[in-house]
Amino acid sequence: MSGTLQSKLLSLWTDPGAAFAALYSDAPYAFWLDAGPDARTGASYLGAASPRSRFVTASVTQGTVTSVFPTDAAPPVVTQETIFEFLRRDLVNDETSRLSGIDGFDLGWVGWLGYELGAHTVGTPVHESRYPNAALLEVDRMIRFDHGDRTVTLVASRGTDDSSSAVDEWFDQTAAALAAIPRGSASACAATPRASASAHWRHDETQYAVLIETCLAAIHDGDAYQLCLTNEIRVPGQWHPIETYGVLRAGSPSHHGGVLRFGDVALLSASPEQFLHVGRDRRVRTKPIKGTRPRSNEPGDDERLKSELAQSDKERAENLMIVDLMRNDLGRIAELGTVTVSSLLAVESYPHVHQLVSTIEARLAPGVTVVDAIEACFPAGSMTGAPKRSAMSILDALEAGPRGVYSGAFGYIGHGGVADLAIVIRSIVLDSCGASIGTGGGITALSDAGEEIEETRIKVAALLASLGVAAP
Repeated sequence: MSGTLQSKLLSLWTDPGAAFAALYSDAPYAFWLDAGPDARTGASYLGAASPRSRFVTASVTQGTVTSVFPTDAAPPVVTQETIFEFLRRDLVNDETSRLSGIDGFDLGWVGWLGYELGAHTVGTPVHESRYPNAALLEVDRMIRFDHGDRTVTLVASRGTDDSSSAVDEWFDQTAAALAAIPRGSASACAATPRASASAHWRHDETQYAVLIETCLAAIHDGDAYQLCLTNEIRVPGQWHPIETYGVLRAGSPSHHGGVLRFGDVALLSASPEQFLHVGRDRRVRTKPIKGTRPRSNEPGDDERLKSELAQSDKERAENLMIVDLMRNDLGRIAELGTVTVSSLLAVESYPHVHQLVSTIEARLAPGVTVVDAIEACFPAGSMTGAPKRSAMSILDALEAGPRGVYSGAFGYIGHGGVADLAIVIRSIVLDSCGASIGTGGGITALSDAGEEIEETRIKVAALLASLGVAAP
């Protein structure tokens, strides 16, 4: 989408949750990339489809990308290509043409890339998912919240076919709507209805234990070093995406949360894991998480669990394997000699779990685009295991179904060659039939089946609670 970029700095701070609830709660195509409640760093972005917005979906089984205008009845446009080819073509010559001075997202694409896109990037088997393998909304108007500066900025692109006053009218209407929100108002945490039935796990405890033993046998045979085995939970029922996200956000705040509402499907995420960040300086960063311990309400016990995680040979080995994998992935698209591990085996604490996190950084090689970087690293190594292709092939034979949106990535791919994508974990996908939740963990030679099963329960408990379902 071409056009002249314009922005308007507002005089008052508004809570992003309150703004989203007031402006976009019932919008059928809307997004909120959320830096978290009470954030003091980073930025949040929110908006909805405009008359100029395209919405694109990808199908791995058909090898197509479908483009529609959500606010228009025009027939869809279907092209025979991958989503990466589409984005590369759409954003060609874009990395220097739209520099706005905004640090971060200055319009572009917002949405998700599903795990099954690994059929394109890694060459693993093709599977049909109940959800689009990619879903991206073209954003030409949005509200940007800078949590460090406590500023709110309206950003819009004026197209060549826009009337001279169209963007100004949107600025004025949006500013007035934000000013009408009572000061101090925050996003509501309304109670959500209880599910109409209990949660159904794709693999029950006995079946999952057998899968873990199969993974251990594959590792013993030298077919993999680590396997990120996953499970899916389906819950029948109906929930309002925005209300449910408010509950999830209150109970599981995260620096890379968000809600994407695209027609009948909505992604609600409290993800703590950054898949890939690419800045205007062409620096690229990934922060794999491997290693988990539950939190405790008793301070002494909580500190013990944190220390236990930091010193665990099994968890450290699990994390280091993925660090090596991600160093290799970044090395394929990085300038020679720029791949570095800037933080290794750091413990980060969230409301429900302690996590072991490492940070790998690099600079993109000349001629490499942001889409090239995403394609080269997708799906994230922390969601596959190592070596990546072998691990994905083994897991494909075990998991008995597609992962869908879970273990893919979501966020923005913006003009000026920027991107910030989180891994789809600690997330709920809502559709007309109910809710889907993915959970899992990395299996290594030191794994214990009982501990691995318990880890999947710990990770999913807050998500089920957000739906009004008791954890197992």
